Amino acid sequence: MNSVERNEALEFHRKARGKVQTFPTVNIRSERHLAMAYVPGSTPVCEEIKRDPVLAFDYTGKANRLAEVSNGSALMSMGDAGAAASLPVLEGKCLLLKLFGDVNALPIAIDAKNYEEIMSFCRMLAPTVGGINIEDVSSPSSFYVVRELTEALDIPIFCDDQQGSAIIILSAVKNSLKLINITIEEARIVILGAGSAGIAATELLLVAGAKDVIVLDKSGILGPSNQAMDPIQAALSEKTNPRGVKGGLDEAMEGADILVGLSQSGIVSKEHIKRMNKHPVVLALALPEPEISYDEAHEAGAYIYASGRIEDSNTILNVHAFPGLVRGAFDVRARKLTNSMLIAASDALSNMVDRRRLSPDHICPRFFGSETTPRIAEAVGQAAIKDGVALLAAPEGKIYSDTWNRLYGDIEHI
Repeated sequence: MNSVERNEALEFHRKARGKVQTFPTVNIRSERHLAMAYVPGSTPVCEEIKRDPVLAFDYTGKANRLAEVSNGSALMSMGDAGAAASLPVLEGKCLLLKLFGDVNALPIAIDAKNYEEIMSFCRMLAPTVGGINIEDVSSPSSFYVVRELTEALDIPIFCDDQQGSAIIILSAVKNSLKLINITIEEARIVILGAGSAGIAATELLLVAGAKDVIVLDKSGILGPSNQAMDPIQAALSEKTNPRGVKGGLDEAMEGADILVGLSQSGIVSKEHIKRMNKHPVVLALALPEPEISYDEAHEAGAYIYASGRIEDSNTILNVHAFPGLVRGAFDVRARKLTNSMLIAASDALSNMVDRRRLSPDHICPRFFGSETTPRIAEAVGQAAIKDGVALLAAPEGKIYSDTWNRLYGDIEHI
């Protein structure tokens, strides 16, 4: 595990006994406080919400509460590890959402065997929360869940594996293209991995203008000759690989400008990098270890290298984008997510790297930058308003300042 030793990680979690817990927002110091907070004080509020269920957003914590739901069927590099094994990741995500977005997230591991059970559970859970994030659910089930819940519910349905990954990848691609001086329409992009992240990233790249994208799963390039595709992958294959390249990674990498790795460690070799175009861009994002190491990629001629490892100079993690995405959607009470909201988040993230400081070793903003969540939240909220999916209005700059105040204090006194 390199930067984190196994025993160190186990001891950290054993001592913590959970990375999040519940704290009250009001105090009870007298019988009157008790009556106000519980019964009979809750009764008139219940009556109001019965009259108009939307008022739950105003009278309860629903508006800032996110359910982190997983069945553990696609847990990092472990595959189907089961619901209980997903809890450490769910708790970690809840911790990051609170620290970087002031979102109250609930870790919920469910023993669901198929996407119908996940959807049924989420429908029943919806009155409690302002949004639901589908976490570490295998593809194509995760796509069916997100799509059908988005249609069925009036709250945003997130999937960090999809949307968070797509946002940060598009951001990194855009900044890389500035350095190698080609447009997204001209770029040849290879997506290695056709799971939730790979498919979602490809879809957003296409929306952003990419024309030449090749996607691979374990059986090779997605296309008519790939007999292992699921329905989601088959639909994607019709929009990708315009040159009709056949085969596997060797063939896909020939003349490629950008590699986006979302697969498993060690699968990319130096020879693969050498097949790429001049100034190769290698985004090796497999976790916990990348497809190819920094040293190996640069020895093979990589011009830009990024990974999901904190110790590498270009670190690409979903936590760059996801807290701001949720914060922005919640602050305008968005009914759903749109491509415009995701593009806005990606643009905000990429623009945080000043053009004068943009370099092969600096295509992503620093992980602990204080501007990240406020800027993304502002961009997402305004995009939701323009798309007509926001139930609340917000003048320009308000979401930014409100988010800054939530996280760091009164912006007027900075």
